[in-house]
Amino acid sequence: MARESHRSTTSQAVGNNTTDSQASLVKGSAWITAGSIFSRILGAVYIMLWLPMIGDAQTGNLANSLFGKGYNIYSIFLLISTAGIPGAVAKQVARYNTLNEYRVGQRLFKTGVKLMLVLGVVSAGVMYFAAPLYAQSPQEIPVYRSLSAAVLIIPFLSIFRGYFQGYAQMAPSAVSQFVEQLARIIYLLGATYVIMEMRHGNYMAAVVQSTFAAFIGAIFGILTLVWFYARERHNFNQLIAGSNDDVRVSSRQLIIEIIQQSLPFIILGSGITIFQLIDQYTFYGMMHQFYVVSEKQLDIFFAIFNFNANKLVMIVISFASAMATAAIPLLSGAYARGDKKDMAQQIANILQLFLIVMLPAALGMAAVAKPLYTLFYGYDALGTRVLILSSYSAIFLGLFTALAAILQGLYQNGKAMGYLMVGIVIKFAIQYPMIALFNVYGPTIATTIGMLVTCWLMIDSLYRNFHFKLEQTARRALALLGFSMVMFVVAFGTVELMGLFLPLERKIISAIVLAVAVGLGILVYGYLVLRTRIADVIIGARIGGLRERLHIK
Repeated sequence: MARESHRSTTSQAVGNNTTDSQASLVKGSAWITAGSIFSRILGAVYIMLWLPMIGDAQTGNLANSLFGKGYNIYSIFLLISTAGIPGAVAKQVARYNTLNEYRVGQRLFKTGVKLMLVLGVVSAGVMYFAAPLYAQSPQEIPVYRSLSAAVLIIPFLSIFRGYFQGYAQMAPSAVSQFVEQLARIIYLLGATYVIMEMRHGNYMAAVVQSTFAAFIGAIFGILTLVWFYARERHNFNQLIAGSNDDVRVSSRQLIIEIIQQSLPFIILGSGITIFQLIDQYTFYGMMHQFYVVSEKQLDIFFAIFNFNANKLVMIVISFASAMATAAIPLLSGAYARGDKKDMAQQIANILQLFLIVMLPAALGMAAVAKPLYTLFYGYDALGTRVLILSSYSAIFLGLFTALAAILQGLYQNGKAMGYLMVGIVIKFAIQYPMIALFNVYGPTIATTIGMLVTCWLMIDSLYRNFHFKLEQTARRALALLGFSMVMFVVAFGTVELMGLFLPLERKIISAIVLAVAVGLGILVYGYLVLRTRIADVIIGARIGGLRERLHIK
């Protein structure tokens, strides 16, 4: 009887721990998702105000091409300047907090800040002065230099967010992200209006100021986090005062620890950007080998698939990024406890939470691609087709983001980087034939295939090493895919039906059609996941309350 009672108690404890982990994951993901989604939406919506000030459709695509090239390079320098340290700090702070070593976590944060300051100055300096070396044209140089200002201070912003995430506090990151984006857009639109409307300047000057807006946004993001820190400082100090203080780690050891954990964050965090840079530096040369096309037309093609489509697709991928951010501290905590059951359960939870959100989001975007692209960029048949293809590709880009985070949280950094390198090699190998066969669609197809292989290798490794519920996850994935396909048919059918009577080439009409199609798609998918109760087992029992309020049995 005593043994049975002990087993029952242990089982209950494990169950409670699993439930808490699921709840923490859902709550953390909700905050980060909200902040990321709103930020991404703002980052896309400004296009509707920005492009009309820039000029006609051709000038707009040229401006987007220049903007996109700038941000591709900026993303790499930003990752180098942060050196993956914010993610590493979040991961290690969570680990030490789990062990009740809050004082070590605080020292880790302070050490990380010092590293950030050095790396920010060095990276910003290199980006500014070396711009002529990596620029493909003279007009790109001032864009890269304007973005170097943001590289100087965003490392500090990032590590601040990492510290809060180490305490499983996702709200400060989410709110600061939103404030940062809002400030950036206000400056961007204001500066563009002055240059184009009041001074009648050219689009290149507007792009330079629009990219400098990243610096302005970062300042406001930092101020927001300072406010949160001031509010939570007392609580932090109490936790630090109650530390066990059993772990003795020197400053040198902390630096080594940060660097060891940060390198994977650099490589894995830049995974998608590396694929985009391959496109940036190979697309023009390869296209010239197969097709007779002007440099200006290539700029327009590049803008369509590398900037226009990606701008919208990244809204969808941000779901995965949010889950990744929330997952790493939780997985690190489970790893520190040596709780294999919790690790396996969390892997399944993360993947299933990813699927219930990502599948309908990606397929839904493909279904409404025509009015969506028209609303943001104006009607373009090629742009619509590229967006449809990019929407499908987003599933694998998002899955890579989630899987890489899982492997990092479980200290499987080497394997994660190795699998990414396999994908990059495949991307390089098939880029040439894909462009030869599929023209402007080639780079996206090559990216999808490379990411597909990387994701398959990651899933296989997680299953072999942690024995998570793969069959259960696969069954639920098929069910969610089926529901998403039903949603796709409804949304796509709505667009096509309304398109028979309404001119979808007009932005106002596209906005109306988009709202109706998206609304019906959400209703259909929401009903299916609630009616079948699959939302309950993935998101948690609390979702049952929503079903009752909607009178879904």
